[in-house]
Amino acid sequence: LNTAIALVREEPARAEAILEDLAELFRSALVDQGEAVTLAQEIALARRYLEIEQARFGERLRVEWSIDVAASGAMLPPLLLQPLVENAVKHGVEPSDTGADIRISTQCRNGMAVIKVTNSVPAGQGPRGNGLALDNVRDRLGLLHDLQGTFRTALVDGVYQVRIEAPLPAAGAAA
Repeated sequence: LNTAIALVREEPARAEAILEDLAELFRSALVDQGEAVTLAQEIALARRYLEIEQARFGERLRVEWSIDVAASGAMLPPLLLQPLVENAVKHGVEPSDTGADIRISTQCRNGMAVIKVTNSVPAGQGPRGNGLALDNVRDRLGLLHDLQGTFRTALVDGVYQVRIEAPLPAAGAAA
């Protein structure tokens, strides 16, 4: 909200777009958490979230998307990606004067949708978080897909990666 307020006088159209993105985030947060959503819906929401953060951080937030539309039908718990991209901003962009690179990618591999969220980690990064968002994502993915879904994290050479695998719907199945 503060980002939108700051833009109201100088860039009213951009402030309006940010408020629309924020409204969509709120709507998504109010969805029945028992329902599953498509990866395409999660990507659209993550894009809206990152548009808000782009207005806040400007050139410090560098985002790259590599989306395989064939993976878009994978079913996920709602609001699964948003906390991951939020963590990437919080632990990658916020503590660094030069910002960070965030990459979101999806692809199909052996009947699974592979989803990766990565962010560069600034040298001398701040204190570690308590991992609640990661635990929550892992648990909700497990509830929806049991052993078929996987969730892994790694920090390698200054890049933090979250990797999720979720089964793709069977051919001809309703998504």
